[in-house]
Amino acid sequence: MEDLLIHISINPAIRFGKPCIKGTRIAVVDILQWLASGMTTEEILDDFPSLKAEHIRAALAFAAHRESHTRLIAA
Repeated sequence: MEDLLIHISINPAIRFGKPCIKGTRIAVVDILQWLASGMTTEEILDDFPSLKAEHIRAALAFAAHRESHTRLIAA
């Protein structure tokens, strides 16, 4: 999974600091929403030629990694 995470960058000047695919303005959340809406990997790649299959896997890996570190804080 760590190999995939090299494709993700966080820059406050790009998309308000949302995690994005390096070298693009495509946010991880965009990819997750496209997949959740039913788009296939192939459809996403056709619509966004700057993306590669490993970018989509990196977005999923990033989300999984972030979810595994989510903590509940009691108020």
